[in-house]
Amino acid sequence: MNVITKGVSFFYRQRQRTVESYGSSTADIQLKQLRYLLDCAAHTVIGKKYDFRSIRDYQTFANRVPLQSYETLKPLIERMINGERDVLWRAKTKWFAKSSGTTNNKSKFIPVTPEILDMCHYRGGYDTLGLYMRNHPESSFFKRKGLILGGSHSPMPINHHAHSGDLSAVLLQHIPFYINYVRIPAKRIILMDEWEAKIQAIVEHTWNRDVGNLSGIPSWMLLLIKAVIQKAGKETLTEVWPNLEVFFHGGISFEPYRAQYEMLIPSDRMNYMETYNASEGFFGIQDDPSDTALLLMLDYGIFYEFIPFTEWGQTDNPTVIPLENVKTDENYVMVISTCGGLWRYVIGDTVRFTSLFPHKFVISGRTSHFINAFGEELIVDNAERAVSEASELTGAEVNAYTAAPLFLLNKGKGRHQWLIEFDREPKSLSEFTQCLDESLMSLNSDYEAKRYKNMTLQEPEIIVARRGVFIDWLKMKGRLGGQHKVPRLSNDRTIIDELLILNS
Repeated sequence: MNVITKGVSFFYRQRQRTVESYGSSTADIQLKQLRYLLDCAAHTVIGKKYDFRSIRDYQTFANRVPLQSYETLKPLIERMINGERDVLWRAKTKWFAKSSGTTNNKSKFIPVTPEILDMCHYRGGYDTLGLYMRNHPESSFFKRKGLILGGSHSPMPINHHAHSGDLSAVLLQHIPFYINYVRIPAKRIILMDEWEAKIQAIVEHTWNRDVGNLSGIPSWMLLLIKAVIQKAGKETLTEVWPNLEVFFHGGISFEPYRAQYEMLIPSDRMNYMETYNASEGFFGIQDDPSDTALLLMLDYGIFYEFIPFTEWGQTDNPTVIPLENVKTDENYVMVISTCGGLWRYVIGDTVRFTSLFPHKFVISGRTSHFINAFGEELIVDNAERAVSEASELTGAEVNAYTAAPLFLLNKGKGRHQWLIEFDREPKSLSEFTQCLDESLMSLNSDYEAKRYKNMTLQEPEIIVARRGVFIDWLKMKGRLGGQHKVPRLSNDRTIIDELLILNS
């Protein structure tokens, strides 16, 4: 263990004891977060409306404050953008993370307060590094440069009161100066707007450097890795960056890409560590290399609630429960209240807990990304696992995919239609289709029931996509790069039909 690693590990020990207390003090830690949030926002517009000063327990909070969406908070967020102070959070908020929009909004502007930066996003980065060092004491992390592949929206003024950018850009804008000594490329490159030019610039400035760690979204990082290998004239990334030791990833499931990474980085010293850092907050870290589930971070200025996914969209008053009441192996819609000024905000992600006390979870999908056209209730988690299993069984490598229902009106039934871009096609597409179908049936009893004797659902149809069609679609939509991605599942055919036109 080198001197810097020893120093970081020493200073992290106290913090590690706090993290280890998550399992025994869940309710106490979360109640402390809630009271902190209510106290800080007591004199804000929303705090006065719901009399935060008089709320001291969870039940009163849940009874008094309604669930919120971006649409319901948007008028208050616009007041913050226009310079008004003490609206959703104390003081003025000058920065907003720009993320993909909702049905009624092209883009969302999520408040980024000083508290959410320090207590949540940066603490999440600190804990990620601390847990990595704990698990890998032999690390040479600080001896080499880290390459961060951020988003595609550089910081820019919204008006003379506020600025916006995607989350990675906002974080880099405020990052402590000393971090820049262990990070590449230069800020001017990583904050470039034009995605393809940025990738080229990153390659030119990093391919011959001693890179030890990577951070980014698996799909976009894979493009960069291939470009670096091509620039260096090598076969693998290990030949270019022999001291590479870890990829910190998030944003989408890593499993469909794992085989490609292991092929391009054939090193038994390479590690992979997942984090869950969204525009709204930093929520989870993979604390155990042998377990892909994420540890829910309880003391980041966030109070968590959960809605059973089976009730989502079925009633105007769904059941909402605090963290200590969740169960394993059920899908929940996540609800958050944060020191960024979001109150009982339905984030749109669904999670499934794999263990309790401490609470560990996997991201199972999005509330808007599923297929339930025939009562099959197929979620993204099912699809990701089935694609990974079918790829492993058939030797295929999947780069990107999307699926949607196909209604066969003349037969009174339907099927799922998949558009898949392969990096390596299976020898037999019919075998891949069968493996995918069987895996989905084993993962989802509703899907299995609808597939019984082809009574409601026929075998899925797979269309092989031409190389680059998903990138072309993102480019057409102005979403190339960063955290943008094509939805894996859709309950209507809008997206897949647009892709099929591009694919023809």
